[in-house]
Amino acid sequence: MLTVVGRDGSPLSQAAQAAVESADLVVGEPGLLDGLPLPPDVRRVATTDVIEALQGVDVVEQDVVLVVDGDPGYFGVVRELLEQGHAPEAFPATPQVARAFAQAGLPWEDALVVSARDGHLRQAVNACRAHPKVAVLTGPGAGPAELARALFPVTPRSFVVCENLGGPGERVVYVRPAEATTRPWNNPDVVLVLDNRRALGEAGWSSGPPRAPAGWALPEDAFGDGPGLRPDVRAFVLAKLGPGIGDMVWDVESGDGSVGIECARFGAAVVAVDRDYATCERVRENVRLYGVKVALAAGDVRSTAEHLPRPDAVFLGQGGAEKVRVCAALKPARMVAVVAPGDVQAVLDVLNERGYLPDAVRLQATRLNPPEPPGDPVIVVWGSRDARSAAARPSRTHRPIETIPALPGEADIPPRKA
Repeated sequence: MLTVVGRDGSPLSQAAQAAVESADLVVGEPGLLDGLPLPPDVRRVATTDVIEALQGVDVVEQDVVLVVDGDPGYFGVVRELLEQGHAPEAFPATPQVARAFAQAGLPWEDALVVSARDGHLRQAVNACRAHPKVAVLTGPGAGPAELARALFPVTPRSFVVCENLGGPGERVVYVRPAEATTRPWNNPDVVLVLDNRRALGEAGWSSGPPRAPAGWALPEDAFGDGPGLRPDVRAFVLAKLGPGIGDMVWDVESGDGSVGIECARFGAAVVAVDRDYATCERVRENVRLYGVKVALAAGDVRSTAEHLPRPDAVFLGQGGAEKVRVCAALKPARMVAVVAPGDVQAVLDVLNERGYLPDAVRLQATRLNPPEPPGDPVIVVWGSRDARSAAARPSRTHRPIETIPALPGEADIPPRKA
């Protein structure tokens, strides 16, 4: 039998203790095996990779216990064990994130929890840019210093660094990002990245960050007078950009910042780029109006692109071939541009050369209530190099269609006549 026991420094439950006491083999992270009621003849393996230590171990003929930190079902080993065909029994302790917020004295039902491990540092940083209360599970090469270097000085945040939670060397340190880049850290488990102005948050009925907005595009008058996309066009652009948590979106010369603001409302990190000073001020006003986080870069994207965080999606409100080429060179997964009729083929060619699957559409909407003349057509060109787009169409044979059985008594109800 395979059992996973979580530890948090408190005494084990009776069930967890019984599993340890009857074990033939106990595998655990260094330090977590100390103080356990181990049988005198038990084999004991201390390792940082408990999954690797299981290779070649027969969990059918002997009782094996894995000892890990916190809740093994929460960003823990249970998922990987199930994927490998095991059927573990788990006895969790308090999750690391819960202990970290308890140490910080903050509620955490509205917090966003992300993992920077296994190559996800960039997505975790983008989440911290966009959200006021984020718990980041750290790992080698993705700790407080790396988070701080990516966030400082553009994104003002406070760090609560939790080291060795539940262990004898537990330490909770409150620092600014600039300090976090220079201090030595000893086995940090969790970093809370907080916007102190909004760290308390608001009471709600569901856990995690606020739900996505109900509509895909705010009304036409939502961003004041001046140049900007109509809601129908903006909704189409948002659908092609696909903004979400962990994404970095560039909103380049959209006129009023509306595309970037809408992307931020969906949880993405956003940088708005524009050359015009008056436009930048207008974008700032709209960002304050909707209370979202949008960084602003003044200048031409052709000269500022290399200084900005790498994008996952780019929107160009004025998308000539040269600007599209500059942005496409950074290989964002998705690109969308509003272009002039004479530039359509050139932009399509650039996207195709850069490995995108390009397409274009002319959009024209006519308001019927109250009746208005047809609006000017807008040409939108887009391209995707995201591998997910190739797998977007599910196989017809992947999963059979399931028929829901009739409710009791429903079979006796005669069909309604047309």
